[in-house]
Amino acid sequence: MASRPAAQLELDLPQEVREERPAARAETPRRARPAEARRSRPRRLRLWAAAAVLVIVAVIAALAFYHVDQFLASDPRFTLTGEAQSPRQPGLRLEGAVNVSRAKLRQVFARDFGRSVYLMPLEARRRELLAVDWVREARLERHWPNRIVARIAERTPVAFVLLPAAAGAASHTALIDAEGVILDPPARGRFAFPVLLGLSSAQPRDLRRQKVETFLRFQQEAGRSAALISEVDLGDPENLKVTLLVEGVPARLWMGNANWRARLQNFLDNYAEIRRLLPTAAAFDLRLDRHITAMKEAPRGR
Repeated sequence: MASRPAAQLELDLPQEVREERPAARAETPRRARPAEARRSRPRRLRLWAAAAVLVIVAVIAALAFYHVDQFLASDPRFTLTGEAQSPRQPGLRLEGAVNVSRAKLRQVFARDFGRSVYLMPLEARRRELLAVDWVREARLERHWPNRIVARIAERTPVAFVLLPAAAGAASHTALIDAEGVILDPPARGRFAFPVLLGLSSAQPRDLRRQKVETFLRFQQEAGRSAALISEVDLGDPENLKVTLLVEGVPARLWMGNANWRARLQNFLDNYAEIRRLLPTAAAFDLRLDRHITAMKEAPRGR
């Protein structure tokens, strides 16, 4: 008897069951083909070659710098000469130096003579120049092959200062600028300034500057009468003591610490009458406004 064909079973699964079926396996990446490997090998060779070229260039540059450095440091054409070796054209030229001692300036460069100008540390020498009393500003220039130009801006003195005697030394007179810097008098300089008392080289520079500012303020308030000022004692900040030369006669004035212009003008306006009444008086106390008190000697402790 003929067999019946097998029945086929078909099931309609829900949508959720169909989505939970495992996804087909991802294809594993293929290994690099031999052709791709052959193409990457020249790229790596080019990178290595570029790196080698850079190393060679760096070595050549370092060797070149070394030889140039040695050449500039040792070749005699770059040697700085002094006045003794080359009196007509010395290697060091000083510009703007009028009152400052040229011997002091040249001493700053003593270790550089006979050496290449290439080896000179310009900034270090500039700082050393600024330590010289008269030098306010300095600028150095290297002029090849073997010259150094030092341009100096000097300080401006505003008064003489009588410095008290130090241990083993006598008192002496120097100059001083508005910043309180004490200056050695130049050999050929001629100045007409009042003399300041109450300052010393042992005082801090800021204190000296404050005292000089007091003098300059009084000088400004004195106006035209400032030409009569001979001496100013700045020892007592509460009592400025001033010596004037009025008609060639010295008059010592105790000015206090305020109203200097009015007090001085009051004294000068009445000077003729004072001289008539008190011809031998030499010291006057002006610390009370509109009052003039003649003194036989300087008051103490006031």
